[in-house]
Formats: sequence, structure tokens, C-alpha cells
Amino acid sequence: MIDTPTPGGGDPMDTVVRGACPHDCPDTCALLTTVNHGVALRVQGNPAHRHTDGALCTKVSRYTERSYHPERILQPLKRVGPKGSGRFEPVGWDDALDDIATRLKAIAARDPQAILPYSYAGTMGQVQGEGMAARFFHRLGASHLDRTICATAGGEGLTHTLGGKVGMKVEFFAEAKLILIWGSNSIASNLHFWRLAQQAKRDGARLVCIDPRRTETADKCHEHIALRPGTDAALALALMHELIVHDWLDHDYIEHHTLGWEGLRERALQWPPERAAEVCGIPVQQITELARAYGNTQPAAIRLNYGMQRVRGGGNAVRAIACLPALVGAWRHRAGGLLLSSSGQFPVKRAALHRPDLLAGRTPRTINMVTIGDDLLRETSSAFGPKIEALIVYNSNPVAVAPESGKVVQGFAREDLFTVVLEHFQTDTADLADYILPATTQLEHWDIHTSYGHTDVLLNRPAIAPLGQARSNTDVFRALAARLGFDEPCFQDSDETLCRTVFGDAVDFDQLLEHGFATLPLPEAPFAHGGFPTPSGRCEFFSARLAAQGLDGLPDHLPNHEPAGSSAHYPLAMISPPARNFLNSSFVNVKSLRDIEGEPVLEIHADDAQARGIASGQMVRIFNDRGEYRCKAKVSPRARPGVVNGLGIWWRKLGPSGTNVNQVTSQRLTDLGRGPVFYDCLVEVAGVATGT
Repeated sequence: MIDTPTPGGGDPMDTVVRGACPHDCPDTCALLTTVNHGVALRVQGNPAHRHTDGALCTKVSRYTERSYHPERILQPLKRVGPKGSGRFEPVGWDDALDDIATRLKAIAARDPQAILPYSYAGTMGQVQGEGMAARFFHRLGASHLDRTICATAGGEGLTHTLGGKVGMKVEFFAEAKLILIWGSNSIASNLHFWRLAQQAKRDGARLVCIDPRRTETADKCHEHIALRPGTDAALALALMHELIVHDWLDHDYIEHHTLGWEGLRERALQWPPERAAEVCGIPVQQITELARAYGNTQPAAIRLNYGMQRVRGGGNAVRAIACLPALVGAWRHRAGGLLLSSSGQFPVKRAALHRPDLLAGRTPRTINMVTIGDDLLRETSSAFGPKIEALIVYNSNPVAVAPESGKVVQGFAREDLFTVVLEHFQTDTADLADYILPATTQLEHWDIHTSYGHTDVLLNRPAIAPLGQARSNTDVFRALAARLGFDEPCFQDSDETLCRTVFGDAVDFDQLLEHGFATLPLPEAPFAHGGFPTPSGRCEFFSARLAAQGLDGLPDHLPNHEPAGSSAHYPLAMISPPARNFLNSSFVNVKSLRDIEGEPVLEIHADDAQARGIASGQMVRIFNDRGEYRCKAKVSPRARPGVVNGLGIWWRKLGPSGTNVNQVTSQRLTDLGRGPVFYDCLVEVAGVATGT
């Protein structure tokens, strides 16, 4: 378990263990944990890993504070009060697991589809994520969960254009001469990319930030284009229009390495800059100058992130933006092209890890995690199937993070719903559980990590023994499998065996053991000569696969479900980007980080605040037909006129009125990928009188 003594000058009893950051961030940093007599003293970035380069974000640099948090759950807890009362009593593991297994067995005897797993990216690990859990739920025959809450619209848009979650290698952004940072607050959510962008800037590159909010990243770029939420495809099409009319095109690349050019050309010519400027709410000159720069600067690189696809037309927006590099031949350069996600590069052996063969021919229904609020309130029907009777939650906090959370709370509060939550802390979701099972943190278990921001594999080795009675997710699902009589040998696999299963022989596991990471052998400029992993082998401006589904084969601008300016009752568009010191709902309970973040706030432009008589520091209510929440107003130039920024995701119980920003977000879905539309949301804001 222990790798090396602490180098130079430290306590001779200190040892250093190599690991990986588990959180939902594109950087996937390599960690070094210093341990003395079984106690983790500090967590640092591994300087030997080029993408981490010894640096960690503020959040993860305090990871020992999370593992040793005084409020951490360290023994199984059983509910003794009404749902939501937060009243629990300690219970032994055997008693808890026996009762859970008995309840699940009884439900499964009627219909196992009445049982639903609910998980996402509380850990990005392949083993503690869905390694043993997927095997358990496949064997049980439970409902499938459509894990869509973050990235599926953009992922499908990328797949239907480039062929998968693929793109340029992140390290070569440092050599680009023009970088468009599109829908990403990189300083807060992609720190190591930002260091590369800064290097490029020092070497003369121009940085342009495209984002409705004036983020910390926008402050540091040469230009900020503050478009309205959900209008990114309109901007991309207008850029194409200018590339065409000025002939800033790489005709040879288009001819030999793309598909559907004539159709895309016709579509783009319908989007002159004046039309897009009106839709996007930005000056025409910003569009024409950006097009000129993009069409005449090589190498030019685009760093997309997932914020811009959390609207109705998010998939189409990613499709449109992903067409741009092929038009100008940016893919010819290793420092040109686009990166949204690199996760499609990793040769994960999912069938061997998840064992879908355990379904034995069954085809359970699929429930979208985005619509959990509605689905928990549905009765049995021929269309829906059986009412959800049991919910097993791990690596997620749906009561805080799922949209339209008033309905989510109502569903979780059902007395006839049996809920088990595997957790580190008593989150909003754990408050509504029947059992809370103490989970290990990243310092206490084995795991394998891929990345969506670089192309290295990382191994996480346990640095310390599990605290208290905490057990890994894999241990819990192994124990439940045994109690349910699942005797297939795969349920006996150890965590290290699962780690070795993730890639089989495609990645040298001995190298992971020795160094903690391994780099995938990939070309520096993956599409310099085409070779896209699409059916045609080309960048597909026109997708026959989408057309076969009855959808538009070409990318287009699709207005939001709730377009800005379309409602007299709710005239403000709201986006809910992450607070800088949290990661989704993780770290909210780490006091040092919460102290830095302060309190829940709504950023509002001075014009919108003045029109409503709102001052900074005043309590306001943000509301629409779905509900309302309260927080402090912050009159700020970070908000553009007509758009408010509800920074999230605070735990509901830490908010002033026991709610958070998702009280007003919608369960409607994106054009592609069945994803959420968190940033497609109209609201009104009003001041709250003191004492009300």
C-alpha cells in the first residue's frame, strides 16, 4: 500500500502514497498523500505527473479536512423519526445489511424494476463508481438509471460530429495562437488547462472568453463575449457565415475530411452577424472580429466545457461549434482543434467490469435521473411500469442537485419509499433516508481513474485504513449480493482485481503500480489527416444517424424552452454556475471552504437591481411557477443585463429558507442526450422585507 518514504528532511516515519483526485473535474490530478502512523497528514499534487505538475485546487488541497471532518458518518444509521426529520440511531452493519437485503428481496419478488439505483459522479472512479454496483443491479434486474445530469447533450453532439468524446490533446493548448474558452470558467473548474492558456498568452496568444457571466476567467482574457444563455449555436453559425463570405476556409480539408459541406454552407449563410447579434444580445462587431481572428490565426484552439450545453439546444450548439475547426483546417496542427471531453479515448472494458450478461436476457426499463422528481411521484401504470418502491443512492446528492427540487423532496419524503444512502456526510438526501451507510473517502480505497480533460490513466491506492466503520461501495454491494444469494464468482472479485479488469491488458497495470499513472499512446494531432471515429471517417457536418432518428442532420440554433424576454411574468433568465469553492454539492460542508465562499448569493446587474429596488446584501426571493428560493443579492458586473447568476450548489439545509437554486430549475430535457436544462430557466426576483 505504501509507496515511498518522504523525501528529504521529513519525519522518517512519514510515507507517501500515490493516488488520484476522484472529483468531477477535467483535470483528474495525481495526488501524493503523506501518512504518519496511519494518519493522513496532507494531500499534495504529484509533481511527476505533467498534467498536475504539483498543483492542486483549493478544494482538494484540503482533502484531509474532508476525510477527518468531525461530522463524517462513521457507522451505519437507521431512521427512527419521520422522513426528513434527520433522526437516526446507530445500527450494526450486519443488522443493516440483513434488513436492506430482506426489503430488496421482497420488492424484487414482485418486480425488481421497482428498485432504482441513483448515482453519478460523487467519485469518477471506475471501481467505486459502477464497478461492483453495476454487477449487483444487473443481477438484480433493477431499473436502469439514465445518467444524464451533466454532460450527455454535449457528448452526443460531439459523437454525431467528431465520432466520440475525442479532441485535441490538452497540453498543446500552450502552443496555440488563439484560444476560445467557450462556456468554461477555467480558473475555477479547469485550473491546469488555465495554466496552459496563461503560457500561451505569455507567448502572444489571444484569449477570448464566451460566457453569459463575466467569470474570473473572463477577467483574465483579452475579450469577453457575454452572449445570452442558450444562443451559442447562433454565434457559431454566424462565425461560419463570415468564414464563408470572406473565404477564410481550408477547402482541401473540407473536401477530403468532412461530410455534408454543401448543406452546412447553406444553413450558415442564413445566419449573418446581424441576425446572430440580435439573438445573442451582443454587438455585431464582436462577431465579425472574432470570425476574422478565427479565420486568420493558426493554430486556433477551442476549449469547450459543459455549461453551454445545459439548455434546450445544447446538443446542437456543441455540434455547431465542433464543425468550426474543420472549416479552417485547425485539426492539421497539434495546437489546433477543439476539446470538450477526452473520455472517449480510454479503452475501458465496460462489459467485463459491469457484466451486463448478468441481466440474462432481461431488459429493465430506463429512468432518467433528471426527471426523478416526477418519477418518484408516479403510480404504477402500463406506460411507466411499477411504482418506484426502493432507491439506492450512492455517489450523488439528488435532493440538492436534481432539478425542480420541490418535487424531488416530495418524492423522497414518501413514507412508502425505502431509501438507502451510501455517504460521507448527512446531506440533504441522507436526511430523507431509511438507512445511511458510511462510505470510504478517496484516501481509504482502491480505484482507477480516467479523465475527460487529459489522456492519462491514474491509479488510486488506499493511503489509510477506513475510518470508523466506513466501507467502500464495492464492499457494500458485495455484501448485499451475498445476502441475496448471488453466487456468481464475479461478486467475489477484490477491488484490486476490479482495478485490473478496467483496461485488461490495454494498459500496463505494473506501470500504474509503480508510477501511479500511465499515458495513453495517442497521436499528437489526431485528425491532421482526417480519420475521425465517425461512420464515414470524416467530420460529419451532416449526421445520417440523426437524420435516421427523424432529427435534423445539420446543426441549428434551437431557442431555449424558456427564451430570454419571452415572459412578462418572469423576465429574467437565470443560470446557476458552480460556486468557485464547491464542486457541485461536494465540499459545501467543509467549513474552511464555506467560509471562503461566504453565503448563497444571486448576482444581478445594476440595471436589473435598480428596476426592482434591490441593493447588494439584501435578501431576495427568486421565483417562478415551479417554486422559489431565497438568498442575498449581489449587484455585480459579473451578471449581464437580463440574466441573473444563482451560484450553486449549496445544500438546501444551509440556505436561508431551506431551499437552493434548483427549487426553480426545470425537469425538461435537451435536444440530444436527454440531458437537463439547468441554464434554460426564467425567473423573477423581488426584494424581501426585513423580518419576512
